[in-house]
Amino acid sequence: MHENPELSSKEFETRKFLIDQCKKLGLEIQEVKNSTGFVAILDTKKDGKILGLRTDIDALPILENDQNLKRKKEVVSKNPGVMHACGHDFHMALALTSAKILSKIKDKLDGKFYFIFEEGEETGAGIHAMVDHLKDIKFDAIYGNHVNTELETGKIAISKGRVYAGCAGVDFDVIGKGGHGSRPDLLNSPINALVAIINNLNQTWATNLDPNEIVTLGIGSINAGFASNVIPDKANLKATLRFFKDEVGENALEKLKSVAEKTANLYDCKIKFNDYTRVVAYPVKNDEKLADFARKSLNEILPDALVDQEVSYGGESFYGYAKICPTVFAKIGIKNEKEGYGAGAHTEKFDVDNEGLYFGLASALNFLINFSRKESNND
Repeated sequence: MHENPELSSKEFETRKFLIDQCKKLGLEIQEVKNSTGFVAILDTKKDGKILGLRTDIDALPILENDQNLKRKKEVVSKNPGVMHACGHDFHMALALTSAKILSKIKDKLDGKFYFIFEEGEETGAGIHAMVDHLKDIKFDAIYGNHVNTELETGKIAISKGRVYAGCAGVDFDVIGKGGHGSRPDLLNSPINALVAIINNLNQTWATNLDPNEIVTLGIGSINAGFASNVIPDKANLKATLRFFKDEVGENALEKLKSVAEKTANLYDCKIKFNDYTRVVAYPVKNDEKLADFARKSLNEILPDALVDQEVSYGGESFYGYAKICPTVFAKIGIKNEKEGYGAGAHTEKFDVDNEGLYFGLASALNFLINFSRKESNND
């Protein structure tokens, strides 16, 4: 999986490979409309709970370094400029192995198990189509997981509450009137307007948002012009917001848009908001009872594995599944400094300790099997 990464919404060969593997296990395949995502179902033909195990399948536009933090990697991408730099290959391996193991003990299980292969997690492209596909299924729970470079191999974090922040994207153009730099008085510089917008946003974030609610603003890109003596017609800004309450993030994004438009107007410029200016992912929160069950279940077989970890400011499309049933999300440790595993996600030296797969499987399978046998929500 690591050697053959594909970008979000272009996971055509990845999908083909995964479906082929699932069919070999005798699983029923359901395609998701207008998506490269799909669902594979293990039906025991016996009454019981309906449970889901979700994995993402896309990679990132990153040129992989064949070295991790200490040594040469065991495998590297064969698709130059595309890399599984976030562990989705690990997640797919975990899902396929779980399906294989559960299929082998099918006669000892009850209910149905859905293996959910989600398109484009990195861009949020696949979650809405997948949720729409699954919305009428009466799931009892859906389990998800992600590798974590801050946790040592053998450690797993399962929060009883917040797991990931929500993320809003920001991408807008400031449209002015460009021309020769010798006569700025005849022009409307989008650069001057953008500088003022950034200053006003910094002031807004410092003094005009509720200090009791976290909303971060991270500006990642500013682009304008190409020459010292030419004022451009357009300047662009890209950024993200991170938040932990849906309405707080939505309101902050609207505030940002208002500040940008009003400031630009003072400079006789206009704002064009591009498609990325939207809430990309809402916060991920574990169902408290489900998380408690998952933690107790893990402790039964790996009493030293469970750790607590602070909430992550990264985004995750797993939030969407909470709209249809209780959900729980685990973070799997893959850090091993001795072997050079531990480079941050989305970096060229990212590498996973494959020993972490054992612990990830233990957590997922023990939860799925135990919860499928759970008689009631009061147990």
